[in-house]
Amino acid sequence: APGPLMDGGRAEALRRISLFSELDAGDLERVGEATTELEVPAGQVLVQPGMKGTGMFFISEGTVVVETRRDRIELGPGEFFGELALMTEDATRTARVRAKTPLKCLALDRKDFRELVSTHPDVAASLLEAALNRLAENSSPRG
Repeated sequence: APGPLMDGGRAEALRRISLFSELDAGDLERVGEATTELEVPAGQVLVQPGMKGTGMFFISEGTVVVETRRDRIELGPGEFFGELALMTEDATRTARVRAKTPLKCLALDRKDFRELVSTHPDVAASLLEAALNRLAENSSPRG
């Protein structure tokens, strides 16, 4: 049975994510139902380089540190990571993501993501754009 979050708490958490801000309440509920809520203690590693990417994560509370070969960035509530693994088949992770503080996040796996994409191409487009921007930032030498 769905946990207490299904009283709209999950949809609320998703609404704060810019990616989903265009969705109406019903759509947010559906996306919310597709996600799994995770609570992660500070210091735990969620993603390791070379690990098989199975899904993406939307942060609802807390912050993570993303360490790529080039830099370290912090992401907080309303932000997401792991989307690249969903865009490509058999993608492996390229960054290490560690919980900096106790973390609550919503995880979306590949199967649910596919479903989301087929019902909401606009969300997929925003996600793709975000992923491509992030790729560009990580791969192009600045200046």
